[in-house]
Amino acid sequence: MPNGFAYLVLLSWPLVAIVLFRVMSLPRAIAWTIIAGYLLLPARAGIDLPLLPALDKTLIPALSAAVLTWVKLRDPRTAPAVPAAPRVRMLLLVLFGLVLVSPFATALTNAEPVIIGEGALYIPGIRIYDALSDVNQMLVMLIPFLLARRFLATEADHAVLLKVIALAGIAYCLPIFIEARLSPQLNVWIYGFFPHSFSQHIRGSGYRPLVFLNHGLWLAIFMASAVLAAAAMFRIRRDRGDRIGWILMAVFLLASLVLVRSLGAFLITVTLLPVMLMAGPRGKVLVAALLAGLVLFYPLLRGSGLVPVDRIAATVESVAPARAESFEFRLVNEDELLERANLKPFFGWGGWGRPFIYDEDGENQSTPDGAWIIVIGQGGWMRYLAIFGLLSMPIVILWWRAGRVRPGPASAGLALVLGAGLVDLLPNGTVTPLTWLLAGAVAGRAQALQAAGPEEPEPEPDRAGRVRRTGKERPARPPRRREPAVPVRAAPVRRATRPR
Repeated sequence: MPNGFAYLVLLSWPLVAIVLFRVMSLPRAIAWTIIAGYLLLPARAGIDLPLLPALDKTLIPALSAAVLTWVKLRDPRTAPAVPAAPRVRMLLLVLFGLVLVSPFATALTNAEPVIIGEGALYIPGIRIYDALSDVNQMLVMLIPFLLARRFLATEADHAVLLKVIALAGIAYCLPIFIEARLSPQLNVWIYGFFPHSFSQHIRGSGYRPLVFLNHGLWLAIFMASAVLAAAAMFRIRRDRGDRIGWILMAVFLLASLVLVRSLGAFLITVTLLPVMLMAGPRGKVLVAALLAGLVLFYPLLRGSGLVPVDRIAATVESVAPARAESFEFRLVNEDELLERANLKPFFGWGGWGRPFIYDEDGENQSTPDGAWIIVIGQGGWMRYLAIFGLLSMPIVILWWRAGRVRPGPASAGLALVLGAGLVDLLPNGTVTPLTWLLAGAVAGRAQALQAAGPEEPEPEPDRAGRVRRTGKERPARPPRRREPAVPVRAAPVRRATRPR
């Protein structure tokens, strides 16, 4: 149970956001308000209101950023213009509409209760009230996406966002060192509760930190994003001193990631880190698009038997034998949940544990871990394509336009960081405000490149994150046309005559 200080910090966050918006530029203020709120606020503290989403660490930072952005841009002339890209805009609107419509479709197709055994377990049907509650939660979830799409959509904004993620990871290193040595107790000492099972945060002779997040897996994928963001900043900078500082920061963050003790996040990081350091912008975007496509069609590939799960399990057993049993349990559990989800493939089973598998005594026999199986079990393919489409399609569109318009090093690095987060959604349910913030930023950049001409150059941000003008962005002036010299005919000279 959270203590009073947890609620005090939670309700005081709008004041922190006001200070950030007064002393920082708009992109930095939005990024710090949402990311710092996600990292520092208590996980389980919240105020439930009837017919409204809970006031928790997801809603308060996002709503504070949205309101303060509106206050700061009350003059429409100061708001950045939205690029005219009808196809991308239409696609985003369709996916956004599916996200809001899918709860009602699920409610209309799940009015019947789920009864296990002879009344051992009774789960009521889904009501319209439940659909409205789901819509409220999804609107809260999409606030960072909408803000980033509008106000974090340029190359310079992406450099700012990468810098914020890396610096936030550096600030998180000290709490990680404390919890790795003393056990994950910061949340208990400060906020008075532990957000998850303590047994899951014991790894061998050490501990898995979680600081103020829901679970150590959430911390692991955030630190993986920080490592990749620091490596992206190393590629962006041109000054030798800055490059050395950022690469040392990436190494330090990677060492901190090792202390988090998460094999999945570590493998994602060491696989994508060489791509971030050595590939060009188009290569990064290509790898990110391949990862996004894999995540988007993973349920279809998994159901068709095209995912080599046996080979992956053998690799995990050879790398980490202690984690092989847990990984095999996940695979078996996902197969059973996917089989049940296929009974209602279009709109899913809804919430309240209806997609789970129970024995004759009504005991739950399933543990959904991956975000993909949770979403497809509750909302079917309709909700899955809507949510994962909003997360994945911006990267695909960015790659599609990369053949004509160079995306820029910061945008390419941000797309790869988002791709790493999407891959982590296959084994874990780590959909966070940071995930939606990255997706919205990439979506805004993809829309801008779609509206741009094929020859538009890509300016690079300077050390302060501003766009450095090189002169190539300006259209070449046409040479002055010199008028041909017109020969001037000399007037005839009249001789003066003496007057008679």
